[in-house]
Amino acid sequence: MSTQSKIEVRVGAVSFTGEGDAAWLAEQLDKVLNAAPEVAATAMLPDTENEKVDLSQTGKKTHIATLASYIKQKGGSENQVDRFLATADWLSQRGVKPLTTAAVTKALRDHHQKKLANPADALNKNVTKGFCEKSSDGFFITPDGLEKLGHSNE
Repeated sequence: MSTQSKIEVRVGAVSFTGEGDAAWLAEQLDKVLNAAPEVAATAMLPDTENEKVDLSQTGKKTHIATLASYIKQKGGSENQVDRFLATADWLSQRGVKPLTTAAVTKALRDHHQKKLANPADALNKNVTKGFCEKSSDGFFITPDGLEKLGHSNE
């Protein structure tokens, strides 16, 4: 006689709820846990249509630091202009194209980071310093900006 079991598991953005035979539930839970890293990485991607990118085709890393640790690592914790640049780089590494001020603002808000008092001004200051350049659909980080962030010649 088989007994009915119930399970509910939540790991980050991944959750699983099931009810049934214990052996079947164990098998299903294994499948969910094996797929969890891929699902969690996908859940972190931007959800606006213009920003969706298949990272497997771009060759970009899918598992980079959290936004909070990335900002701290790049020295943007206290300076808004540096926080803007670090956030833009973090988005770029996740395949977000085009980079926009709105995308930077949304990433900071969605990841519970300090907001920028004036995001457009932060972009303009990065442009003045030569770290970013505006384009017709947003902006991009220049080689000088990448160097400031500690990237070698990539």
